[in-house]
Order: sequence, then C-alpha cells, then structure tokens
Amino acid sequence: MKSIKPYKKSFFFRTLLISILCIHTIHSQTEDTNDLESWNSITVRYKPNKKWSFELQEQLRLDENISEISEYFTQLGIERSITKNFDFGVGLRFIRENDNEGSIQGYENHFRFHLDAMYKHKLKRFTLKYRLRYQNKNDLSISTSEGDYAKQNIRFKAGMEYNFKNWKLDPKFSAELFNRFQKEDDDNGFSKIRLTLGTDYKFKKLGKLGLFYRIEKDLNETIPETTNIIGLKYIYTIKSK
Repeated sequence: MKSIKPYKKSFFFRTLLISILCIHTIHSQTEDTNDLESWNSITVRYKPNKKWSFELQEQLRLDENISEISEYFTQLGIERSITKNFDFGVGLRFIRENDNEGSIQGYENHFRFHLDAMYKHKLKRFTLKYRLRYQNKNDLSISTSEGDYAKQNIRFKAGMEYNFKNWKLDPKFSAELFNRFQKEDDDNGFSKIRLTLGTDYKFKKLGKLGLFYRIEKDLNETIPETTNIIGLKYIYTIKSK
C-alpha cells in the first residue's frame, strides 16, 4: 500500500482546525465572557495484563488567562476490558479547588467519582471511540444540611483518530456533551459542550507526550461562557513482563 501523501495530511489537519475555529468565531460573537485556561497532567499507568489497567494522575489547571491556579487534583483510575471493543472504568478524584470569588475565598476540598462505559472500533485507518460517563462531585467542606448537594452529570463523548502511515503525530478529534441533573437546580439539562483537537507523540521506552486545544461552551447559563483550553499531558506506562 502506498504512503499517504503529505498534502493529504495537511488537508486533514486544516479541515479539523478550520471547523473548530469557525465554531469558536460564531460563539465569540455572542459571548459576554471568555477565558483561556491551561490543563497540564502527569500520569503513571500500570498494565499487569491485557484486561486490567491502573493509573495515578496529577493535574494542575490554570484559569484567568493562565494567570491563576483554578484547581489541582490527584486521580486514581481503574479500567477493565470486558471484550475486545468494550471497556468499563471507574475514577476517584480528590480536588483542591481555588475559590477566588465572594467574601470567603481560598482553597476548598472536593471529591469526585465517575463510572465509564467505553466502546471503540476501527474503520480502515480511523479509530472511533465512544464513552458514556456518570459523574458525581461533592464539596467536602459543606454538608447536605447546610445546602450542599452533589453535582451530577451524564456525559457522552464521541471521538476519532486517524492513523497516517509512517507518521507519529496522528490527529485526534472529539466532541462531548454534558447533561446536568441535581436536586433543587433549575438549570438541569444539557449544560455544556466540549470540542477537542489534539495529537500524541510516543517516545521509545520513555512514555507518551500529548498536546491538545479545547473549546468548552456553556449551554444554559444566563451569561454563557466560552473557555479556550490548551493542554499538555505526559503518560508513562508500565507493563508486566
């Protein structure tokens, strides 16, 4: 089979990038607030066999045009392969969230867990992935009697990756929709959409480095916000011999 010609790679990248920029331009014309954030993470993953995967992640997020710490967290994740194409996962996250608004400011402790059902399949050089996630987040400093209720979301994510022959920077694109539901909240329903374009580079025996650009848009806020996010991630995988 012949190699993919360079102009085809360039055309593929331009098409994805132009799509995201067009969406961003349309949103910017109607938004009252915008922000630029940076999400950076380091993950160590352990795979004892083909069915199980364990990972520990540390992540730092900056907001206010990358000038202040938004939050940082530690997350433990476990995935179990059920079949060749279907996986199930669970994640536990302890969050230190920076509250810089209102009369009482400072870092707050939050706990979040999620449950994932994931399916993937290949179509020629495309890898298509789908994920359904239930997410539950709670403020540990406020009790239910004080008016705190867990923030719950159902999230659906669909993504694709294209495998160029003899090229390591394969592009990835995904779209994710958030559906919020929680007690005594008039804003329940579809709350946010997230679009992501990125790529990964694998180093031999040294792990994988990823870079992405993300657009996140509120859907049902009185004053909606569009957040632009640039992210850098490093993943090191340990496999049992």
